[in-house]
Amino acid sequence: MTTAVRLQTLLGDYPQTKAILSGALSSPLVSFEFANYKSAFEGFKPMVREGKFDFGELAIATYLQAKAAGKPYVLAPATIYARPQHGMIIYNAERGALRPEDLPGKRVGVRSYTQTTGTYIRGSLRNDYGIDTDKVTWVTFEDPHLPAVRNPPLLELMPPGKTLMGMLLAGDVDAAIVASVPDDKRLKPLFADPAAAAAAWEKKHGVPVNHLMVVRTSLSKDRPDVVREIYRLLREGKRQAGDSPALPYGMEAMRSALDAMIGYALQQGLIERRYSVDELFDDTTRALPAG
Repeated sequence: MTTAVRLQTLLGDYPQTKAILSGALSSPLVSFEFANYKSAFEGFKPMVREGKFDFGELAIATYLQAKAAGKPYVLAPATIYARPQHGMIIYNAERGALRPEDLPGKRVGVRSYTQTTGTYIRGSLRNDYGIDTDKVTWVTFEDPHLPAVRNPPLLELMPPGKTLMGMLLAGDVDAAIVASVPDDKRLKPLFADPAAAAAAWEKKHGVPVNHLMVVRTSLSKDRPDVVREIYRLLREGKRQAGDSPALPYGMEAMRSALDAMIGYALQQGLIERRYSVDELFDDTTRALPAG
């Protein structure tokens, strides 16, 4: 009789995960001990620094840094969260217009230099628009999830008490990369047509995946049946939520986006060598089906 396992789990509350979180989707092979965080990203640092979770979601930029640091996690090709990224960099229009080409010499705030949204946006600015992002001063508010990451040429870490939106509205930064855009008429997107910019990126690279499924390396090696079952539950949750094409499943479905992100992470000093997409997976997770 196959032994069931209970997994320490980091999983946010999304339409496609609700049935798993509620227990409506379950399995005799596996059960989950869910972390109690307001937002899943609060668990990223404990995951990659302390190895706190057996299974969960992890932002792709953080996963690449964890891979480079030899942390014991392997990627699985299930997208937990994805979104267009180009609308997430904004500026205060009361202080004058700002365009992507104006950024060199400016100050841009971001929660952490190593976070995924910032990595995507800097990568697109450099590779799609020819912007020298090394000439931007990056104003940050949190340490990296992994402390060994090399800082860019121009970086300032703000002391406690400073906030990203407060600095943007006060003019202490010229633009900001945000997790969500506040409902404030003063704030405008840096890209004149962020939807068109995002569509052009997606046409070239596919869906810009953000949070993906990861599992402990030993679990994937010793219990591939459990990994396949977790993946099945996630696929079923996605199906029940409407089977959105904005959540690609399967390694080939996300290959181009992952390859772009690997290149961005290397350019920006988050990793020290270029991985192939296949290296991010193992024999068990590489074979998980699309859908």
